[in-house]
Amino acid sequence: MQFQLLDEFRTLFLGRPYKHRSSVHGDWIAQFAFEDLFHLAHSQKLKGRIEQRQSVLNSANRAHGVKHRRGDGSFGTLIPGDSAIADPGFVLGRGPIANIEIGIEVKILAKAMIKQIDRVKNDLRNQVREFQRSDRRAVTAAIVGVNHASVYRSFEGERQFITDGKKYKHPVSEAPAAVNHIEQLRPDFDELLILTFRATNIEPFPFDWIDAEATRQDYGAFLVRMSRHYDQRF
Repeated sequence: MQFQLLDEFRTLFLGRPYKHRSSVHGDWIAQFAFEDLFHLAHSQKLKGRIEQRQSVLNSANRAHGVKHRRGDGSFGTLIPGDSAIADPGFVLGRGPIANIEIGIEVKILAKAMIKQIDRVKNDLRNQVREFQRSDRRAVTAAIVGVNHASVYRSFEGERQFITDGKKYKHPVSEAPAAVNHIEQLRPDFDELLILTFRATNIEPFPFDWIDAEATRQDYGAFLVRMSRHYDQRF
């Protein structure tokens, strides 16, 4: 089975510069987890609600009438009387939701990981509570990418920085510690997936998974468990 999320994650880096300040990366990647859940069809209940447009992806990523921080991917019950929007190339409909049935937060650690790790961990922990504000049954998940490249170039506006191993640490030197930090969050989520990869962000912008087959298997198992959580709660 070809997983869209893994393909789309790869295209963030492959053959193009990755822009760290973009706020849309998480939204873009998270939506493909729901597309993959549908095509996997491990939960017929979830598949049926998507087909009948009873549950949709909320482009605003928040439940209507519930004040909370937006997450990257919020899927829930379409508000009665509203119509879902069908986007070309996507199975899932989009529209305003009454509650959050599944919430997915995406983080990508490409460089300066330890410097930002406390903020990332706090953001992830806080997002669990935000997802559950509208419905305590919400299935919560985090997908975190961790770069293991031996060198990396970052773009900060008009400026560029290349890691030198001293002032700017190479990703591979920080990756093991970053993974250990993220692993500490596993009890906070129903599911936590760590994607390990190599991307230099230097022409010709290569990308590869640390272990492509293990990544595929880990993500497939993640989807199976997410489907099981959904069936048990909804």
